[in-house]
Amino acid sequence: MARTHLTVAGARLELVRGDITSQADLDAVVNAANAQLQTGGGVAGAIHRAAGPGLARACRPLAPIAPGEVVATDAFDLPNRRVLHALGPVYGRDEPADALLAACYRGALELAAEEGLTSVGFPAISTGVFGYPLEAAAEVALTTVHEVLAAGSTVQLVRFVLFAEADLDTHARVLATLPDT
Repeated sequence: MARTHLTVAGARLELVRGDITSQADLDAVVNAANAQLQTGGGVAGAIHRAAGPGLARACRPLAPIAPGEVVATDAFDLPNRRVLHALGPVYGRDEPADALLAACYRGALELAAEEGLTSVGFPAISTGVFGYPLEAAAEVALTTVHEVLAAGSTVQLVRFVLFAEADLDTHARVLATLPDT
């Protein structure tokens, strides 16, 4: 397997296979949200179930959000301080898909820094029911995170928490193309 972590401007960028709702050492996790910020399937459903009903109540006044937009709430029953809700593009419908997907990752890291958070966990945004091809999404995601960290961020740990082994393998192949700095 290709490498699963690297250092970028003193920050750690890592890949793990696991459950995003059980990353107790992270300040925030990112929800692959829907526009209404409601419980859904996939990551959004898992995060809402683990966080409890307070998350849905906190999300209501923030909705709707547009593709590429990121908003924050408390994490409620999750082991994190905050949930950053990012609406990724629906592939083939929301254009330019790559710029909108990059905006999710950049916006989440910028919002985390604004809130004084130093560690963030990401899922593979838009790769589930939104249909974004996994390899292309991994390239956008990892390149964007690498750029933000290389430019200097107060976020010191970014972890991609990937549900399936194939997702981890794809992200690891892409990560191997990025330089340690």
